[in-house]
Amino acid sequence: MRAEKIREIDSADLKNQVSEAEEQLFRLRFQLGMGQAEGLKKYRELRRDRARMLGVLRERETEAAGKGK
Repeated sequence: MRAEKIREIDSADLKNQVSEAEEQLFRLRFQLGMGQAEGLKKYRELRRDRARMLGVLRERETEAAGKGK
């Protein structure tokens, strides 16, 4: 998912997507541990998407804190 698309999503939905991504990462990590290497590409993409989502959430937090001063 591109950062521009992530920025269009509101914070509540974004937090839900982060939690879903963490759950999927857990499942994929478990599968990789069992020797099913088909999910390696998906695992990497999901990690990057989760990082982008967390980055956008952090941007919004710092922006809100800056406006509150």
